[in-house]
Order: sequence, then C-alpha cells, then structure tokens
Amino acid sequence: MKKQCKNCQANKICNDSYISWIFFAIGLVATIAVRVVTVLAHLDEIYGKIAWYVGVGGFFLFFLYKYAINQSLTRLVARNNLIDKVSEKKELNSDEARLIGKILCELSSSKERMNYFFIFAVSAIALVIALYFDFIK
Repeated sequence: MKKQCKNCQANKICNDSYISWIFFAIGLVATIAVRVVTVLAHLDEIYGKIAWYVGVGGFFLFFLYKYAINQSLTRLVARNNLIDKVSEKKELNSDEARLIGKILCELSSSKERMNYFFIFAVSAIALVIALYFDFIK
C-alpha cells in the first residue's frame, strides 16, 4: 500500500532557492566560527581573531540577507493589504493567495529549524569547552 504524502503540494510550492542555501551555509560557518573563538584563542591568539572575524562577518552577511527577505515580505503584505483581507475574511485573488503561500513557506522552512538547532547545539558544546578551558584546565 502506497502512503500518501501529506505535504506534497506544499513541498512543490516551497522550494528553497540556491541563494538561500548559500546564506544558510554562511550562517552555519559563522555559528561555528564564533563558537570556537575561545578554544582557538587558547591555542593561538591569531586563530581566535580569525575565527571572530569570520564569525562576525558571516553573521553580518547572513542577517543582512534575512533582513532583506523580511523587508521584502513585509512590503508585499502592506502593498497588498493582506492582513486586513485575511482578518476580514475577504476573498483573495490568485496573486494574493500566492503571496500568502510564499510567506508561509518562509515561516515553515526546514532550514530555519535546522539553523536554530545547530546554533543551540554548537553553543552548548562551545559553552562546555569554554568552561573546561577556563576552570578545569
């Protein structure tokens, strides 16, 4: 018996762009770089500085991209008066429905969830290692 895909239509609509994957990777590298600053600084100060610059520079690029996406979506919502239309249960035309779908895709991105988990996990590991270097070693 063949299982039916619950989100097949959503999967077809919510395709991530190539550029979003690039910025996702930049965000992951930045996360690692910032978290290893303390460890690398204990090994050699220059490595710690390099990691800091890579991390902060990567976060700068990543959050600049995320801000631009957010601003773009915010302008689309305002320009099309989508909040009022949805709140008042007015009928949406096909372009407005497509815009809402695009916004919902952004909000339900699996990359976002992976990013948050990765930041949490790497931060926890970095905290344990930093405590080791600062108090045990």
